[in-house]
Amino acid sequence: MSEQQGPAMIEAEGLSKYYGRFAAIENVSFKVRQGEVVAFLGPNGAGKSTTMKLLTGYLAPSKGTARVAGHDMFTDRLAGATRLGYLPENGPLYPGMTPRGLLRFFASARGVPPARIDEVIHQCSLGAVVGKPIEKLSRGYRQRVGMAQVLLHEPDVLILDEPTAGLDPNQIHEVRDTIRRLGQTKTILLSTHILQEVEAMADRMLFIDEGRLVFDGPVNKLLDDGRPLEEHFRELTSPATL
Repeated sequence: MSEQQGPAMIEAEGLSKYYGRFAAIENVSFKVRQGEVVAFLGPNGAGKSTTMKLLTGYLAPSKGTARVAGHDMFTDRLAGATRLGYLPENGPLYPGMTPRGLLRFFASARGVPPARIDEVIHQCSLGAVVGKPIEKLSRGYRQRVGMAQVLLHEPDVLILDEPTAGLDPNQIHEVRDTIRRLGQTKTILLSTHILQEVEAMADRMLFIDEGRLVFDGPVNKLLDDGRPLEEHFRELTSPATL
């Protein structure tokens, strides 16, 4: 979907986060509009996770503003959270619980109708493991449990931090299909190191390097020259040669 369609559902406006003199990110600005799937790329330590934590209200910005569905995630986080589903990398789960027990717990905490539990179990293909302890599940199934928990309150904005990290090719394919399906109705920002996924799923790319945004544009804008995305990634994020 074109970035010109729909209102901005995720907004970073001059976001900065400092730890003493170190800038984890500085003056990062972008918008993700309703119905877009946007990939957030950069090397390790570039500031992707920090940016996502600021957007979701898990961190307070040193400067700037983060908004979800128009809600300032520093001053109005609870209202923004009702519209947001956030899946952090290695998101915490209760290993002794079963998927169904975990979803019942979160449904009760959020005031979500019990019928919604069966819907997300079906949506995330968890039917075969709903009665097994989470600690006994494969990483792929644990990732699906995390996704089901994220979707439980029917958010229309999803922020996903490395949703396929550590998965095997079959599991990556399944998660990719889930995200592509969700992207038909939701606004999604996802970070990933798997560049093939960007071409398969995303409308647009954001590149961050050393805490600063270095590219914001459609996937096709970089691929039109016939070179692979990996080459562009290296050019945009490699240290300058002295």
